[in-house]
Formats: sequence, structure tokens, C-alpha cells
Amino acid sequence: MTKYKIKARREKLKMSQIELSKRSGVCRATLSLLENGADIDVKVSTLDAIAKALKCSPASLFCVESLQE
Repeated sequence: MTKYKIKARREKLKMSQIELSKRSGVCRATLSLLENGADIDVKVSTLDAIAKALKCSPASLFCVESLQE
């Protein structure tokens, strides 16, 4: 299972899920699932859109410990 640091980055930018959804084009339900660690398939284009909206690289959204499994 891959974990993401989307929520931490979003909160650092003082952005709501709704605002991130609007900026990224990713539905709020999907953002919620990703932030809560749900085991779902995510397209690279989705991560790219989220990263762009959060002004960071897609790689920075991954938790290091999840990549070591």
C-alpha cells in the first residue's frame, strides 16, 4: 500500500480539500481516499495534477516508508 503526504502539504498551504479539488480537477472523494490511506489505483496524471495544484513535485507526495516496503 502506498501512502501519500497530500494532506500535510495541503494543510501547509492552508488549502481545503474542496479548493484542492477545484485546482487539480480531482474529485474531493478521491482526495479524501488518498489522504486517508485507502488502497486505490491512482493514475500518474492524477498525481501530477495534485502535485501541480500543491506546487510540489509528484515524488514529494510519497511517504518514504511506503516506498521501502
